[in-house]
Amino acid sequence: MTYRYRIALIFLAGFFIDCINIFMSTIALPDIALRLMVSSANVVWVANSYILGLTLVIPVSPWLAGRFGARNIIVASMLIFSAAALMSGLAGHFITLTLWRFLQGLGGGMLIPVGQALAVNLFQQQERARLSTLIMSVALIAPAISPVVGGAIVDSASWRWVMLAPLPFSLATALLAALWVKRPFPASARPDLLGLLLVSLTLALILCGLSGYADAATKTLPLLTLLVGMLCGVGYLRYARSRSDALIDVQLMRYPRMAFSLVVYYAIPGLFTGVNVLAAFWLQHYFGWSAEKTGALMLLYAAGALGAILACGRVYNRLGAARLFALGLLLHAAGIALLALAHPHGGVFWLPMAYLLMGVGGGIGANTAQTTALLDFTGEALARASVIWNLNRQIAFSFGAALLTLIFSVTRHYGSPTTAWPLTFIISAALGLLPLLALLPLTKQRIPHAN
Repeated sequence: MTYRYRIALIFLAGFFIDCINIFMSTIALPDIALRLMVSSANVVWVANSYILGLTLVIPVSPWLAGRFGARNIIVASMLIFSAAALMSGLAGHFITLTLWRFLQGLGGGMLIPVGQALAVNLFQQQERARLSTLIMSVALIAPAISPVVGGAIVDSASWRWVMLAPLPFSLATALLAALWVKRPFPASARPDLLGLLLVSLTLALILCGLSGYADAATKTLPLLTLLVGMLCGVGYLRYARSRSDALIDVQLMRYPRMAFSLVVYYAIPGLFTGVNVLAAFWLQHYFGWSAEKTGALMLLYAAGALGAILACGRVYNRLGAARLFALGLLLHAAGIALLALAHPHGGVFWLPMAYLLMGVGGGIGANTAQTTALLDFTGEALARASVIWNLNRQIAFSFGAALLTLIFSVTRHYGSPTTAWPLTFIISAALGLLPLLALLPLTKQRIPHAN
């Protein structure tokens, strides 16, 4: 195996671990809520705390790799992740579980931008579509198998073993990194701690506001929290524009292909994560399905996405990103809308059709975004763009789950539980179509490469 494919394998292994950590824990959320006696709105902090840890460490990972070496950082990343996974499985209270998940995010987040920057720099621009296909294949395999395996674990044992499941993979990745990573990582400026604080506050407060709304006795506090979080975000954007060493280089978002790809991740993987979280509770509580049966729907999603990704790799250069984006967004939204037709006493056949369609649309959209986002960057700019891309990917997952939980809570408050589910799915489908409004400018702009 050549050196570049060894590095790609290490990055793909870390990406695989991150994916199974998200999707396997999602199928366990109903069991965690039951065993630890927390609400469905609050239990999403099992995922949110992990995302917060990632948010803190992803922007500083390139600096850490340049300062201490890529090999040392990747090995440390997987060892910290492994220790936190062990303690998450042993946690006796919900608060301690969320704290260990936060530490797990801190550990796992160091590998992803460092590994991606190392791997992408080793592939020529005309070869990056091939690497993107490998990345998206992993992004399919993990969501396909992890919910089924996680569901079987929950049904036969408990959610604790779901937390322990990534351990063999993270330890193996640490070993491979120690043996294979040789080349140095480009040095970067010392991280901006004030910027890191503002970004972290923005995400934490927005997620607290969204997830806390459902169970709050008075809605004033979560709304105020949400407002303060949004103000922190605006404050960071103003702050970052005035600095050349900003933690997150928001100037890179002026590139239309990067900007639109970031938005698509909220409309497709982000929304799907929220839909999948709600579906786990919906199918297990309302339909009476087992966790394993619920997780098996992801096999259909993965089958549709795999076919779409293989096709995208062949037609991307011929059709162009804009057409593929439009097709992916339309199919994915149509799949979400089909969920509204399902009912435990009839129309269950809509469920496999919905997941298959979401898979096809999600595969087209996410693969196109993965290929398109970093096309205009090379060298040091690529490392900075990789930070933005990976941070946005993680935030999209968490934001999607929190937003859809909020939407469901509001629809349930003003209607019956039986109508809240389909209405939430319809609203989600409509939200997934919004990026189409910004797609036309992408087809008309030609932009230079950033070096």
